[in-house]
Amino acid sequence: MAKAKKGDQVSVHYTGTLDDGTVFDSSEKREPLQFTIGDGKIMPAFEQAVIGLAAGESASTNVPAEQAYGPYRDEMVIDVDRKEFPKEIEPKVGDQLEAKDANGGTTIVTVKGVSESHVKVDANHPLAGKNLKFDITLEKEAV
Repeated sequence: MAKAKKGDQVSVHYTGTLDDGTVFDSSEKREPLQFTIGDGKIMPAFEQAVIGLAAGESASTNVPAEQAYGPYRDEMVIDVDRKEFPKEIEPKVGDQLEAKDANGGTTIVTVKGVSESHVKVDANHPLAGKNLKFDITLEKEAV
């Protein structure tokens, strides 16, 4: 039975949980995640957990926040003047909005607070500052 190695295209099912057991993502009710080990599109610790698995085998890996989405950075929470929002957007706490960044690209921000004059947005990744655990099962033989 072939063991997954760098360069292999693999298909996995996974469940990601936080320290308190909260599930933040799972492929169980979707198609398995497919990727090529080592192509840099998947978190390195996740890839490492897959290496050496054969089809049907499972592994778990714990990924500290620093190796996942980084630390939570307070400076990425800012107050934006409501005049900067298009009139058709009525932001509500919890909304995720697309915003232009300093380089002309876009980033997703989460609305944390709304007042008459300002909207507090958070540009941190929703999982920033959180340790992650992944339970992974290799579904398809490495190719």
